[in-house]
Amino acid sequence: MDSCKDMQPHHSGLSPQTEPAPFTITTDHSSYRLGEEVKVQLLALGSAPFIGFLLQAREVGGQSPVGSFELTPGAAQLLICNQRPNSAVSHRSDSIKTSILVTWRSEASRDGKPIQFHASFVQNYKTFWVDVTSLVLTFSDDGSGGSTSLPPPTITSSTTTSTIDLQHASPGMISSADCGINKMCFSQPSDCDPAVSVDCFFMSAMMSSPTDKTIRYEMTGPSNGYISFGFSDDQMMGNDDIYICCKGSDGQVGLQHAFSTGRTTPQAVPLGNVTDVTASAQDRVISCSFTSMNTVSTQRTKGFNKTYHLMFAHGPSSYGQIQLHVATFISTDKIDISRPQIVVKAGWSRVIKAHGALMLIAWMTTGSLGMMVARYVKGVTKGHNLWGKDVWFLVHVAVMCVTVAATIIAFILSFSHVKAWSKGAHPVLGCLVMILSFLQPVMALMRCGQQHRLRFLFNWSHSLNAVVIKTLAVAAIFTGLKLIDSTLDHWLMKVMGGFVGWESLCYILLEVHLNCTVSNTDSLKSKKITVIPLMILFCLGNCAFLVALLVGIGMS
Repeated sequence: MDSCKDMQPHHSGLSPQTEPAPFTITTDHSSYRLGEEVKVQLLALGSAPFIGFLLQAREVGGQSPVGSFELTPGAAQLLICNQRPNSAVSHRSDSIKTSILVTWRSEASRDGKPIQFHASFVQNYKTFWVDVTSLVLTFSDDGSGGSTSLPPPTITSSTTTSTIDLQHASPGMISSADCGINKMCFSQPSDCDPAVSVDCFFMSAMMSSPTDKTIRYEMTGPSNGYISFGFSDDQMMGNDDIYICCKGSDGQVGLQHAFSTGRTTPQAVPLGNVTDVTASAQDRVISCSFTSMNTVSTQRTKGFNKTYHLMFAHGPSSYGQIQLHVATFISTDKIDISRPQIVVKAGWSRVIKAHGALMLIAWMTTGSLGMMVARYVKGVTKGHNLWGKDVWFLVHVAVMCVTVAATIIAFILSFSHVKAWSKGAHPVLGCLVMILSFLQPVMALMRCGQQHRLRFLFNWSHSLNAVVIKTLAVAAIFTGLKLIDSTLDHWLMKVMGGFVGWESLCYILLEVHLNCTVSNTDSLKSKKITVIPLMILFCLGNCAFLVALLVGIGMS
């Protein structure tokens, strides 16, 4: 209670932090009536939680607390400030906290004036922020209060997004008209018009006036679950302010507000100062439009007239709860949403594209060629030597060295660029391919002579390891292409499926031919006549699929 007036924790003369706080205060009302309840939430925006806090409501410009708080069971307690019972809320212990939800009630006998919530957050003994404020709540005496005519947000155990059921009126037609003139637009495919194409993912933002902080948002796109857009300080998911248009279990569409922490389920955020919400679902397209006075809050920035990367994601939902997104697209540069413009979608970085191209060339072209030469060309090139070595052996060693070198370079490129361990099966498969690829030439250098009685152990282990690497590499390529393929029909995945089918067909034809002939001089000649054309045919088809996939990777 010693902190009631200045809201300082009084930690041995330490000063509060001066940079923007990684915490925020949100409310479910933009105004209030006498005696009305307002839901207030303290929220950690990033991965760092808080251990202590102090919350008050004050008249704008005032120094004394007003109103009273009520608590839900949790890590909070009510305080007496300025001899007013329950006029402040603080922590019970130094346990880790990421969210505190309380209810504030205005005084029925007090003159209505604009109020603002003030809070101090303690991250640790030396790191704390003082007097973090919410948006101003104006006083309303018209009997309607500050609610957006919607019930308060409900947080369920199966998700951490904050959901509000909407009036399900059809929004006005969302289109690309006035994009770059009166509003900022972001779409996939670029410059598509949702009024014309049902395959257009689209969002826009338009400010009412240069001095007004009210922004009208629109988003639409084809999805059986949800579409969403968010604001981020970078092009990686995490610490993002997100709005979600989600289809519920009843088929109706609702608006959600959430804060993404990256690789975990988004945290709940009340809709706050959001009004004029409309949502609809027509055929397979869902749409949401709303007006917001909320400031955009990310890890490092908070407020209007700031620049952010725009992120758009869509995916399935289950009983109104969002699931992992199936595709995303991100703006190339940071955007000032108050400035009318057409935002350009960012592609994957050149380093990641080079990684994918090298792995594709290594294990769908040079690696396959080296394995086929050792298996099928070896028998038809007996007697053909160069520099004292069989020609097939020199070709096999050369292309497999290229394969291993490309794998090592691609592996280093990906990890040096991301500088972290990515989620999912792709990095696991990639690491296994890298380890086994490195062991393969080491085993070959340590092999025993051809006449050694244990030579068969090397032959079998060398062949088996090659098959395992090939299988893992194909799986890694599929999972990698799934990450970068943002097309609606997933054509990169389909081309890769055709690529694998073509290679499998060539393997089958060569294997049947190998096992259906006998070892004599005449059959060797017939083998050569058959095997060489099959190898040429394989290379031509391989090049066609390879070029198609490389072009797709380059355009992603």
